Amino acid sequence: MAAQDELIDAIAGFGLFADLTSPQLEGVAHTFEEVAYAEGQKILHQGLSGSGFHVILDGEVAVVVDGEERARLARGEFFGEVSIFLGEAPIADIVATRPLRCLVLAGPRVEPFLVAHPRVMYRMLQAQARRLRAANRWRS
Repeated sequence: MAAQDELIDAIAGFGLFADLTSPQLEGVAHTFEEVAYAEGQKILHQGLSGSGFHVILDGEVAVVVDGEERARLARGEFFGEVSIFLGEAPIADIVATRPLRCLVLAGPRVEPFLVAHPRVMYRMLQAQARRLRAANRWRS
């Protein structure tokens, strides 16, 4: 029970879940699966596989496109959603740069979760807009 309470406290501080009530946060903790990855482990493989939405609890990942690191994501950030939304393979490798713990939601469960939690969907859209703006700056 203490571990569950700690998880709820942790995700309550994440921007993605900032608008959720305590019961909704408990639901997130019960809906998502907690998964650990080793340093150096590829979580998503560019052009090959990726079917989960990941929210980073602890650790950091590198976003690597065609062998070039493009970004790093850390606690409270997320990845894997674009592949799910588009039904396509990931356009980047996601590699743990140190031991990593994530909350993971399987691809088919993402849409129902977001429809049930529109504020999370809105926060995710804001994050995507920031990422798109940053990507466009790279090209300028």
